[in-house]
Amino acid sequence: MSFLNRVLDPPSYGYLKDEKLYVPTQGELVREFFARLNIFKSRKNWLPLFSWLTILFFAPFLFVFLFHYFTWKLFIIAFIYSMVILGTHGTIYLHRYGTHHAFTFSHKIWLFIVRQMVIKLIPEEVYIVSHHVHHQFSEKPGDPYNVHGGWLYCFLADVNHQAIARDMDRKDYIRTAALVQHTGVKVNSYEQYLKWGSICHPFWTISHFLLNWAFWFTVFYFIGGMPLVCAIFGGAAFWAVGVRTYNYSGHGGGKDLRKEGDDFDRTNLSINQLWPGLVTGEWHNNHHLYPNGIRAGFLPYQWDYAWLFICFYRSIGGIDTWRDHKDQFYANHYEPYLKQKAMERTQAKTVKS
Repeated sequence: MSFLNRVLDPPSYGYLKDEKLYVPTQGELVREFFARLNIFKSRKNWLPLFSWLTILFFAPFLFVFLFHYFTWKLFIIAFIYSMVILGTHGTIYLHRYGTHHAFTFSHKIWLFIVRQMVIKLIPEEVYIVSHHVHHQFSEKPGDPYNVHGGWLYCFLADVNHQAIARDMDRKDYIRTAALVQHTGVKVNSYEQYLKWGSICHPFWTISHFLLNWAFWFTVFYFIGGMPLVCAIFGGAAFWAVGVRTYNYSGHGGGKDLRKEGDDFDRTNLSINQLWPGLVTGEWHNNHHLYPNGIRAGFLPYQWDYAWLFICFYRSIGGIDTWRDHKDQFYANHYEPYLKQKAMERTQAKTVKS
């Protein structure tokens, strides 16, 4: 069994039945969800509980904005912050840097700035470790947000499937902690891991989030008072819920929606969608094709805000190394496709004549 095959804590219903992916019922998914939030059952449930308490903390801001402070101007600001800024930051920090090491920072201060650049919503270990597993076993049993499990399977994955294993030996824990240590998180000792079931200690994680929230609350309050605070914090709540649905739609909802000449990775059902691509740079099929690159937008229409920020950050000295696979994409996929289509058109004309 490979390391990534055992790094996550499997759900009680398991991944396999009769050597095939087991798709749990909605009842099983919901029961698993609440069992894993039960801090009284085990203190090791603290991290998934904290992740969902974060959403509950931000939700009142959304309701106050909608029913008390709503204006179209604030709505547009909240929309841009949640859809574009938070989404793009997730692509830059958690996805391309945190998981795939597409680039490196020239100094820890540059990492600190990017890490705190937006309202913090997702703990690093929840995203990064499971995302490594997703790429290793995409759409196969063990994929923590396997599209073939259904929408709810993906939506509840951060609680049901993404927690790290709680019974690792010292060697495996050290390897697991190394997957997130470069992000600047304070890593638990092995003994602390055995107590808390996580890479990060609850004290440091919760303190980090509270300080980040206090900072951005203060900034937005001085800029626009409580109306702006409620608009942006409420938009953050909306994004935090919506991002949990992304992988299901990003893999076509389990259907083969890949388009010829657009989606070149045929090893999985990932697709390049206009909306997440244009607002965050997440052209998902391209990303699966070249996961460790600084950009996923290769074709002229595939706008990539995350890549533009990375280029800017490098220009001011914040980034010293990176990987860019655009040339390989054109040489290995797009240009051969264009040549093949040109050949087919020539052959069709010859047949007609």
